[in-house]
Amino acid sequence: MEQISGAAKAEPRRGRREEGTGGTTASGGPVEGVWRFPVPAAEASVPLTRHAVRDRLLAQGMTGLRYQELVDDLLLIVSELVSNAVTHAAELSPEVVTELSVGRASVRVAVEDGDPYRPKALENDTGRTGGRGLLLVKSVTLQAGGVCDVERTGEGGKVIWASLPVPPEPGR
Repeated sequence: MEQISGAAKAEPRRGRREEGTGGTTASGGPVEGVWRFPVPAAEASVPLTRHAVRDRLLAQGMTGLRYQELVDDLLLIVSELVSNAVTHAAELSPEVVTELSVGRASVRVAVEDGDPYRPKALENDTGRTGGRGLLLVKSVTLQAGGVCDVERTGEGGKVIWASLPVPPEPGR
């Protein structure tokens, strides 16, 4: 996306087919697909990306009480990861790309930037303000039964991702 004009625009991921456009599957789960949200590495991109991801999750059928905690957790993770990329990687990465992958069993969010520095979650230190975003991401992810990690990209940057399980249908 070239400019921000009120909302981050989702792009279907190149090389992978978008499998659904909204709603739920016959089995009652979310519609699967992969979307990318490229934005400038600027503070205004944090809420724009969060809202774009929220809108996409809802469009994929992740509505109602069954999905409320999952959606809330994913939006917190997206906010923290995009904020970290904007704060710490903007000098080397003028663009930040969030990827959302919705599957039947899990939802994965990944934030990619061009900075090669591999961050580590800081320990909880009550004497510090800030600096605990990755610790929060890790904690939320593990509490939800998911996994998260940091990987290098082929271009020398990094991608930080978290994958959370989709809650089962009631009665299963």
